[in-house]
Amino acid sequence: MKSISPRRILLSVAAPVLALLVAFAITSLILVLFGDPVGEVWKTILHAPKPRQTVQIINSATVFYLSAIAVAVGFRMNLFNIGVDGQYRVAVFAAAVFAGQGWLPGFLNVVAAMVVAMVAGGLWASIAAYLKVKRGVSEVISTIMLNAIATGVVSWLLLKVADRKEGSNAIETKTIPDSSQLEGFKLIPGATNRVYTLLVLAILVGFLYWFVLGKTRFGFDLRATGRSESAAVASGVKVPRMVMTAMIASGALAGLVGMPLLFGQDHNYGTTFQSGLGFAGIAIALLGRNNPVGIAFASVLWAFLDIQSNALQITAGVAQEIVFIIQGVILFAVVIAYELIRRADKRFEQQRVARELAAQRKAQPATEGAPA
Repeated sequence: MKSISPRRILLSVAAPVLALLVAFAITSLILVLFGDPVGEVWKTILHAPKPRQTVQIINSATVFYLSAIAVAVGFRMNLFNIGVDGQYRVAVFAAAVFAGQGWLPGFLNVVAAMVVAMVAGGLWASIAAYLKVKRGVSEVISTIMLNAIATGVVSWLLLKVADRKEGSNAIETKTIPDSSQLEGFKLIPGATNRVYTLLVLAILVGFLYWFVLGKTRFGFDLRATGRSESAAVASGVKVPRMVMTAMIASGALAGLVGMPLLFGQDHNYGTTFQSGLGFAGIAIALLGRNNPVGIAFASVLWAFLDIQSNALQITAGVAQEIVFIIQGVILFAVVIAYELIRRADKRFEQQRVARELAAQRKAQPATEGAPA
């Protein structure tokens, strides 16, 4: 078992801390340049959230976490699945249509709908996987294009199956039965809202991600293929099959992204269903370094900034979009900080090895003439 190195722990903590400090400094500078109240902005963002806001942060983080895990599966194999946004949109629409029929009772309807969502997300992702394996098309290009196609297809199908209510302009699928609506957990004292029941799903997905990628042969092959295709081929890994499997698995996980919203909040799919979750997942996976625990902290941070920004317009007179700047700067700063820390760690390791070799050379002459 590897011993825990205090230096490595310090360097790992230093990267996100450095990134946050850089983001704080750059954002403050931007606020000063445009004459906005710096102190009031940070006071509003960093104040302790109220119980209701705490629940909102947990719920948003749950959805972000699922999105980031879906992205991270591809990242671990050096696949850039930019199409999570389209995959989860197709998946949640399919799940909403299925669950709305109420063919199965209670929680069975929820489970079956999640299976439908995973199948739909995986099938949509398989298009990009096929294009990459059979035609050599970059998954970045194909998944971005498929996002736009998914938006159009789902909008068209939504008009076909919409459950229009008299006197309402809402365009949405049939509402799922009451028995399949998940009330949530009352975890935060004093909050009138509830934590999504499918927080349990996010925890389970995070555990399976850690276990499969870190403790199984499949996970080893996936990570090995991501690091070096030639080495993976030499060890007997069928790279095309692994690309297909990883991309479809990423799409299937993307299918779960909208499930907490569908069963815990909206209860149908419509034009107001939350969008942009796939792109948030990309940023959060990068922030969390594709690590399930790191992604959890990054998801909470992302959700915290989103929820806390709602009061900026009222209390500080600043548009809440300033948080987009903060999030973007944090992302760039983290990428740069981790690279700087990696180089520093490599330099320290080289110096350590050099010191050990020098010590061995000094000790060698004294032991050469010793009797056996």
